[in-house]
Amino acid sequence: MDWIQIVVLALIQGLTEFLPVSSSAHLVLPTQLLGWPEQGVAFDVALHVGTLTAVLWYFRKDLVLMVREFVAMLVGGRPGEHAVLSLYLIVAMLPLLPAGIALAPFIDDVRSTAVIAATTIIFGLLLGVADRRGTARSANTTLNWKIAVFIGVAQVFALIPGTSRSGVTMTAGLLAGLGRTESARFSFLLSIPAILASGAFATLDLVESAVPVDWTVMAIGAVISAICAWATIHQFLALVGRIGMMPFVVYRLLLGAGLLAMILMAA
Repeated sequence: MDWIQIVVLALIQGLTEFLPVSSSAHLVLPTQLLGWPEQGVAFDVALHVGTLTAVLWYFRKDLVLMVREFVAMLVGGRPGEHAVLSLYLIVAMLPLLPAGIALAPFIDDVRSTAVIAATTIIFGLLLGVADRRGTARSANTTLNWKIAVFIGVAQVFALIPGTSRSGVTMTAGLLAGLGRTESARFSFLLSIPAILASGAFATLDLVESAVPVDWTVMAIGAVISAICAWATIHQFLALVGRIGMMPFVVYRLLLGAGLLAMILMAA
């Protein structure tokens, strides 16, 4: 990869990892439109490190409280708000682990432009329905065990390329009655174990690979994706309560239609 490819791919990953628009749908575009090669396992790991660093730093105060209250609860203390949130995140993460292990051998088989285009459109429409329902009933439900399980089960669909992990978890939160900002915050916190898991699988592939690693490229990619991801989280949480999800729904529909058009033109 040259430097333009490194910067562009890092920006795409940092921007789309947390927006409900599907990072896989965007990463296929440079390959389809510009003929760029796949980014490779090493660079993929670097970008995961960058986005993980961004979300850890952004929620660092919450995470410190979560760890502190969780440990206190384990030694017999009264569970505080952040300790309960930790338990919700654990519950929500549980469905993804066995599903990811079971479906990992088949994910690459369905990673096609056609599948990405279809899921980009389908789950974009579902996000729009969820956002309209949430707006209609004022979305004043608070997070609970049932909602955490529901979001966790929904997250399994993110294994399908083009779905968007952030998008499907926000959709589930809105359908369950959470507000836009609360759905987004829980989705971003839930991304921490999800990114750790996917990064771990990618790291195992990297260890088994004989391809040499360019550490300079990895470092630059990680830094760029981290900065971009942090800015995306900050701006999204600041704006989503006012603008809602419909701009992202429209964007997903246009993106999916564009991908379908490229498929038809290539046929």
